[in-house]
Amino acid sequence: MKELPIPTPMLRTNSLAFRLTVLAVIWSVLGLAAGVLVLSRVFRESAERGLDNRLVADLESVIAVTELDCEGTIVMPRPLAAERFFNPFSGWYWQISAAGTPAKPLKKSPSLADQALKSEPRATSSVRMGYITGPKQQQLRLAERDISFPGPDETEDGKPCIGGNAKFRIMVAADLQDVEADIASFTNTLFWSIVILGAGLIGATIFQVQWGLAPLDQVSKSLANIRAGRADKLEGPFPAEIEPLAEELNALVAHNAEVVSRARTHVGNLAHFLKTPLSVLANEVQGATGPLAETVARQVQTMRRQVDHYLARARTVASAQVIGARTEVAPVISDLARALNKIYSSRGIHVEKHCPEGMYFRGDRSDFEEMVGNLLDNACKWADGEVTVTVATSKPGRLSVLVVDDGPGLTDEQKKRVIERGERLDESKPGSGLGLGIVKEIAELYGGQLTLGRAQAGGLSAELDLPSVERVV
Repeated sequence: MKELPIPTPMLRTNSLAFRLTVLAVIWSVLGLAAGVLVLSRVFRESAERGLDNRLVADLESVIAVTELDCEGTIVMPRPLAAERFFNPFSGWYWQISAAGTPAKPLKKSPSLADQALKSEPRATSSVRMGYITGPKQQQLRLAERDISFPGPDETEDGKPCIGGNAKFRIMVAADLQDVEADIASFTNTLFWSIVILGAGLIGATIFQVQWGLAPLDQVSKSLANIRAGRADKLEGPFPAEIEPLAEELNALVAHNAEVVSRARTHVGNLAHFLKTPLSVLANEVQGATGPLAETVARQVQTMRRQVDHYLARARTVASAQVIGARTEVAPVISDLARALNKIYSSRGIHVEKHCPEGMYFRGDRSDFEEMVGNLLDNACKWADGEVTVTVATSKPGRLSVLVVDDGPGLTDEQKKRVIERGERLDESKPGSGLGLGIVKEIAELYGGQLTLGRAQAGGLSAELDLPSVERVV
């Protein structure tokens, strides 16, 4: 049997999938954002620490090649060989000045050209790190230290030197632009990496939630199939957490069917117990005369009609609550047409049927038989020779049963009387007169309706609109 495709619903704000996804996304975003901040900060500190170490190393190199001559003048017998200190305004600079006047250089790197590094005139016996503005107004990282160079005691020819110990300030600076560029490049790469990772995590989270909750969707589809009559119980393997739920639901469906079956049995027994005394009373007054006999016969007939009416209603209410009940339409129509053709063959009545295979009424077989049987029997009673029953799909999930005869038909007032009040329009016709009224009530209990109209041939047209199950292919 073909199943209707049940689309997976989108995430709704009141669904478990939405809650789990939102919580996972929030934690993922917060965690990844914190990771970006921490990693960016760690890289910045590492880059700055690397620059500081390089500056301190260059500072020590400047100190190592700096000497004080006999006259107290700074000399550098071995200049620094690093090329970065020779290119004008390369961003790497060193400078030596008197400790008291650090802004007036005694020696400086060629990269400074005609400019000088500016520093605060304060004592810095140890290495001090800071920031200053460079020759091109760029921000520089500075390493500086005040140091005393001991001069020689005498010259090479033995004369005493006039210079002595003097304190000088050694400064080495580097442009932060390259470091900031590295940090920006790292941050940009890190950001897009985290974005891609976050998108992957969110996608994986949505897939995980959907996959994890898929058994619940399977339960929902199985219940829809049971309610529509496409299945009798929940089928398929379920996870250990869902399996107890599936077992309980199957037990509930089975219990429902059992309760309804018992109710129908009790209704049948009640019908038997009530009809037997009524039949006895009817037999006793049959052929009797007098006012009492007429009153008893009339009341027995009324009681029979009421018992038939309310027992049929009770049985239908019970059967309409059966979960998963379904009835194949074609066999029922064929059986009814065959039986009525035999019953009314003496009058030349012929029942013509048009019913495709594979159509199902979503309800109990006996109720469907009673509805269609009443309509066909009523049509055969009043038809002149031809009765037609046509079954078709009116719209998705709905079934249309149209019974048409070529008899005299009914006026609007007569239709209202036979449907709403169950009156008999002709006492010469057999039956209780409750047929169309019972058909209307049974149809309404299944969410359907009965519509009476006039056929093209002039007779009565009765159409049933009922719930259906998807066609079998």
